[in-house]
Amino acid sequence: MEVFEPFLATIEDQRSRNRTEEVFSWVHATFPSLVPKIAWNQPMFTDHGTFIISFSVAKHHLSVSPDVTGMKLFSEEIERAGYTQTINLFRIKWVEAVDYALLQRIIQFNIDDKKDCKTFWKKL
Repeated sequence: MEVFEPFLATIEDQRSRNRTEEVFSWVHATFPSLVPKIAWNQPMFTDHGTFIISFSVAKHHLSVSPDVTGMKLFSEEIERAGYTQTINLFRIKWVEAVDYALLQRIIQFNIDDKKDCKTFWKKL
């Protein structure tokens, strides 16, 4: 996952950097077929050339951006986990635990949902 090293180096807060690296490593270990890449200055994971999930870092949280379809489907679970959300992303505060079981379900849904997708972004 060397592709993420320059991005991680830009995170000034060591705890935030460690948490972000932990999440990236977990995604890579849990879904080894996903390809880590940087696009539009965002770290993301793709599958057969299609978008699966991306991340961004803010002062108080890690933003997680799955596909919009996944956001709609998992919106209630994301809320129950205590994360704030928009139509495109949810936020995990640095002081909150990462709900890896939820993250796994979201990523697996996106992989399954986009298995026949031939474009980077899913056409809605």
